[in-house]
Parts: sequence; C-alpha cells; structure tokens
Amino acid sequence: MLYHLFKHGVLFSVGGVLYIFIELLWRGYSHWSMFILGGVCFVTVGLTNELFTWNMLLWSQALIGSLFITFLEFATGCIVNIWMKWGIWDYSHVPFNLLGQICLPFAVVWFFLALAAIILDDYLRFWLFGEERPRYIFRKR
Repeated sequence: MLYHLFKHGVLFSVGGVLYIFIELLWRGYSHWSMFILGGVCFVTVGLTNELFTWNMLLWSQALIGSLFITFLEFATGCIVNIWMKWGIWDYSHVPFNLLGQICLPFAVVWFFLALAAIILDDYLRFWLFGEERPRYIFRKR
C-alpha cells in the first residue's frame, strides 16, 4: 500500500511539474492548481495500460487519454474558473468551446500530449519501479 502511494506520488509529481513547464513554455505563466491537474492527468493517462492490455493500439490509448484529459480539464475549469472565479484560463474565444473551459483544438493537442504521457509513464514505471518493459502496437496485423 505504501509502495503504491509512493509510486503514484512520484508519477503525480512528474506529471504536475511537466504540466507547469508546458504551460510556462506555451503561455508564459501557470498556476499552482495546474500542478494538481497535471499530476491527476498524468496518473490517469498512465493507468491506461493497467485498465487495458498491451495489445491495444497505441493511438487508441492516446485517444482514450485525450478524452480523460479533456474531461479533467472541463471539471477543473468548472471548479476553478466558474465556481471559484479564479480565471486561470478562458477558451471562450476559441472555436468549438464548451463554457470556455475546453475546446476542440486543445482536445486535439491533448491527444499528442497523452501519447507522450503514455510512453513516458510506461518507461518511468519500467526504469524506476521494475514494471513490465513497454511494448506498443502501432497497427493491427
């Protein structure tokens, strides 16, 4: 139990730091709540291989991951931007947005971020925690 908390704490921290770093590169600033969102997203996306087999196509895993991230962004946005009125982000000017909290263009970006997160999570689990060596299927035979 303590080992799993430690492992997920490490993965959570990696995801949180990376999310902040990406926001700093993209927008030039971030917010502490994005560390939490990034950590939750990274752990959630990383659990894809725990829920599904290694036989799932990598792009399918990334699609599922992008849906998780989009849902978590929406839930977080509703809490921090609408309910708490912190105004951390606003996508209302972006086409195909929902309440200004998520939008289609960023959902596409989340696909590629989820792809990178899946691979990074798998290798961190392999290198740091001795889990199964990652292997991916890119197309069905």
